[in-house]
Amino acid sequence: MRIENHRKNESGKSLAEFAVVALFFFMLIFGVIEFGRFLYTHNALNDAARRGARYAVLHRAEIAQDGTPRVAKCVKNVVMYGETHITAYPNCDPLAGHPVLINGIASATVEVKFNGADLDGNPLSPNPYGANLGTATVTITGFVFRINIPVFGRRVTMQKYSTTLPAESAGFEPSNI
Repeated sequence: MRIENHRKNESGKSLAEFAVVALFFFMLIFGVIEFGRFLYTHNALNDAARRGARYAVLHRAEIAQDGTPRVAKCVKNVVMYGETHITAYPNCDPLAGHPVLINGIASATVEVKFNGADLDGNPLSPNPYGANLGTATVTITGFVFRINIPVFGRRVTMQKYSTTLPAESAGFEPSNI
């Protein structure tokens, strides 16, 4: 009789133990999934900066009337949507129905910079950028990754992703040759 009485007192104990163990187990599973998503986002941001820099060096930095390179808008859209999901240069607008490649990336986080080549060694003279002259740098800064783990959700600001490539002619023949 005493044994049956003891078992009745423990009727909800196994459910409580399961709830505690299940919480830690599912947090561990979600942690592994989020770590994989974090690595994917890290690689995608690195690839996006590389892809944008490659597009920038293959397209000349024509200067618009406001002083910014015209191709900068195109490079930002290549970073965000990919080259196959934008219209042709000089518009470079995203095609309808195509989302950004990296969820949460914004145009404000992408910076495009063209540096001309110093041909004469004089820092006061203008440095031309063009066919095989100078470099193009694409930098992604301030991207915020959201960790989606129950009870432990956080936001992490990712590192700066930057790629610099030398300018290329890619078959373009300057008119002064």
